[in-house]
Amino acid sequence: MAKVNIEEVINHLESDMRKVLDATIREHLPYQDFNSRNVFKSFKKQVNKKCRSWESVPNKFIRSD
Repeated sequence: MAKVNIEEVINHLESDMRKVLDATIREHLPYQDFNSRNVFKSFKKQVNKKCRSWESVPNKFIRSD
C-alpha cells in the first residue's frame, strides 16, 4: 500500500477537477445557476472533513514516472 496526500492531489488537479465537477453538475442540473469555483471550494472542504490527509492506496494504482 502507498499513502497519498489527498488534499495535495486535489490541489494539483484542481483545474481539471473543477471542469469535470462543473460538467457533471450541468449534466444533472442543467437549469441551475451556480459558481463552479464556489462549488469546488465546498467540494474540497468536504474532502477535508471526510478523508484523512494521508489516504492508503493499493500499489496497483500508483506508478512512479
